[in-house]
Amino acid sequence: MEAHALTIRLTNKVEFPFLVLLISGGHCLLSLVRGVSDFLVLGKSLDIAPGDMLDKVARRLSLAKYPECSMMSGGKAIEHLAKQGNRLCFDIKPPMQRAKNCDFSFSGLQHVVDKIIKQKEKEEGIEQGQVLSSAADLAAAVQHITAIHLAKRTHRAILFCKQRDLLPQTNAVLVVSGGVASNMYIRGALEIVANATQCTFLCPPPRLCTDNGVMIAWNGIERLRAGLGILHDIEGIRYEPKCPLGVDISNDVKEAAIKVPRLKMNI
Repeated sequence: MEAHALTIRLTNKVEFPFLVLLISGGHCLLSLVRGVSDFLVLGKSLDIAPGDMLDKVARRLSLAKYPECSMMSGGKAIEHLAKQGNRLCFDIKPPMQRAKNCDFSFSGLQHVVDKIIKQKEKEEGIEQGQVLSSAADLAAAVQHITAIHLAKRTHRAILFCKQRDLLPQTNAVLVVSGGVASNMYIRGALEIVANATQCTFLCPPPRLCTDNGVMIAWNGIERLRAGLGILHDIEGIRYEPKCPLGVDISNDVKEAAIKVPRLKMNI
């Protein structure tokens, strides 16, 4: 996650601090990056990641049976098919609408979509594994709600950081990284938020959005330059399966209870 957050500094001249939204198949979090190893976590997914949810929906919709989607990941198939669909055909509510924090949730959305698919299969008289006639419309609706959920949480994070003088009032930088950042529809929603809050919107190139060796190497260069975590003797070192990323200030965000103004999402 640290490597994902810092990758943008390999391709763009970005100074600290900046806000980063990390969205992938395994992670979803908002963090203020104050230094190479100095992070304040504003919010994270309380269950599954957006990429995981999109992949599961794609499998449930059997999108691999579409010839043009057969070689795509689930998330890519959703994005591709959504272009042919009408999101307004399904009225799906964004998750956690009443929670004035920066946390995310995607398992409830997946459950709602699964119920819709079961109902549609019943209506069309088809079995699980067969392709629904409304698959494109449902893909468009799921993608849109995912984008809206990510955008609203990110909007609140920007407002919180500016309220606490953690980011400059103008020309702050919003970085979106991770595999889901390659989804152009989701990226479009986040660009609307960036423009509304006078932020510069940046994304690493697609090849650096997914997990890769380049970003890990760059993270090492950043740490070497900053003189952080350089080991000359590895004896007595303790290894842990998971490393916490920075300091969690999500409770401060929750207590601030910032109301986010509604934006027109003409994506």
